[in-house]
Amino acid sequence: MPEDRAGPAQTEPDGRRVRLTVPAVLFSVLVIAILTVAGIGGRYWLRGDFDVIHALLILFFSINLWICYWEICLFLERDHVERRAEYWRGRREETGRTPAIEFLTGRVPLAKSLSPALWADVWATYAQIDGSYADRRTYGYIVDIGNGFVTPVPTLVLYAAFTVDFLPALAAGIIGAMLFWQLTYGTALYWVSFFLAKRQTRLSRRDICIYIWALNSPWLLFALLGLYASIRLIADGDYSVLGH
Repeated sequence: MPEDRAGPAQTEPDGRRVRLTVPAVLFSVLVIAILTVAGIGGRYWLRGDFDVIHALLILFFSINLWICYWEICLFLERDHVERRAEYWRGRREETGRTPAIEFLTGRVPLAKSLSPALWADVWATYAQIDGSYADRRTYGYIVDIGNGFVTPVPTLVLYAAFTVDFLPALAAGIIGAMLFWQLTYGTALYWVSFFLAKRQTRLSRRDICIYIWALNSPWLLFALLGLYASIRLIADGDYSVLGH
C-alpha cells in the first residue's frame, strides 16, 4: 500500500485502474461467513441437525481465525505498522475522518486481498485508538502477536472436533479449556493494561465503548461460552452440550 494513500491501493504502478476490488470490511465479512457456513453447513450435511451453542462457537472460531491472520500481519509488517500509524495520524488531522472506518470502507484489490502489508494497516489505524499497536514494547502488541501464532491450531482442531466429533470429548474439552481460558485471561488483562496506562484519557466515551469494549468483548463473551462447553465436555464425557 503506497505511503501517500488513504486506503488500499486501487491502481497498478503504471496507472491502470484495478477493476476487481471490494471494500475491506465486505471482504472480511465474506471470509468469516464462508468459514462459518462451512462449519455449520458441514454439521448439517453430516448429521442433519443444528445446535445454537455449536453455531455460536463456529462463528467465534471463524472470526478468531481471520483476526489471527491480522495478528500475524502485525508481526510480519511491524515496521510498516509504525510508519503507517504516523500517516493515519496526519490523515485524521487533515480530514477529521476516523482512520479505521476510512480503511475498512476503502476498496481492496482482489489480487492483493491477502497481502500482509495491506491488512497490517488495520493495526496502523487502530493505533490511533490504542498506541500500543505501534509500539512493540507493550502488552497489547505482544499478546496479540502471541494469539496470532499460537491460537490458530487449537482453534482449527476445535472447529473440526465440535463439528464432526473426531476427538474424544475429554480431549476436546481439555484443549478447549486451555484455549478459552487463555483468551478470557488475555482479554481481561488487555483491558486492565489499557486503563492502567490511562490511554482512555484522549478518547471520547463513544470511542471507548466501540473500539475498546465492543470490539474486544467477543474474546471474553464467546470465550466464556466456550469455557462452559469445554467443562461440560470434560464432565459429561460426550458431546451432548453441543447437541451431538
